Amino acid sequence: MAHLGGFQQVSFATRGARVPLRVGVILAEHFTLSAFAVFIDHLRLAADEGDRSRPLHVQWSIMSNRQDSVPASCGVLIEPTSRFLPPESLDYVVVIGGLLHAGPQIDAPTTVYLREVAATSVPLIGICTGSFILCRAGLMRGRRSCVSWYHYQDFLEAFPDHDVVADRLFLADGPRITCAGGAAGAAALATHLIERHLGPAVAHKASQVLLFDRPRAGSDAQPHPPLSETVTEPRVRRALLLMEQNLTRPMAIATVADELGMSVRQLERLCREHVGSGPASLYRQLRMRYANWLIENTDRSVTEIAIEAGFADCAHFSRQFKDAYGLSPSTRRLQPARTLNGDAARARVFE
Repeated sequence: MAHLGGFQQVSFATRGARVPLRVGVILAEHFTLSAFAVFIDHLRLAADEGDRSRPLHVQWSIMSNRQDSVPASCGVLIEPTSRFLPPESLDYVVVIGGLLHAGPQIDAPTTVYLREVAATSVPLIGICTGSFILCRAGLMRGRRSCVSWYHYQDFLEAFPDHDVVADRLFLADGPRITCAGGAAGAAALATHLIERHLGPAVAHKASQVLLFDRPRAGSDAQPHPPLSETVTEPRVRRALLLMEQNLTRPMAIATVADELGMSVRQLERLCREHVGSGPASLYRQLRMRYANWLIENTDRSVTEIAIEAGFADCAHFSRQFKDAYGLSPSTRRLQPARTLNGDAARARVFE
């Protein structure tokens, strides 16, 4: 690669042959560093033998219409390596988002470029809040988006006429791929692209070197979302957060109240006023919800799940589970998955 006008001039050709996988990356202002790093490092490890990092089989460019460094949400600066490349020279254009409320994520020339790419057959990928960027550019109409559970409500408010899911790691809808982000989502998406263009062995190698336990499919469930994020009253929210952080070893309600600097009676009143249930009932429902998620999304035994959800007695757990869901844990596992998502998740845990 040679420098030209402050940028590296990127040539997507090696020894006269077409590189199997060519990716152009656009970083939003205040992008998520972890999603970017995990995605790019998978490409790096797939691009060469061993850990030599030569871009032989995969090539990527950090594209921008300006030479300015782009700040990540953590403050780290990443320098672009090229201007916007012709879409026909790429297999994918990837937009990595980040903070939603820190000003514009991309500028007008970047929006124009994304629309030019959309007019071709080159797929556009939105990672993290990159899906928001694609929607704002008018490029997701009639298509479903995948977002993190953390940004599900933000998406509904920003794009009420768009279809969105928050129950998986990434989703392909025609020439649009949207990814929930984070390390797990970025890794799953990168693995999918590498496997498609270079084969499963190369994809598995990248995952193994980065110490991911196994490649994940786009349809794999996102990690269990905390329900404390859905409650606005700060003391009840803190109580739920304490409970969610102590599912395997449940805290006494008196201990929860003491951590919040209030009496059990005060905590009881606040929970009933703002959520409709007492703290003991809420704690039990959170544990059941977690157990149900484990049953739907893991292959752990019922005994292991009972222990993970804070039950020392498997028989007691099974009775509690059947009271909550109308089925035994073993029978529930045989049923089609009913993924807890968005408003449905909130309704289920507080019913």
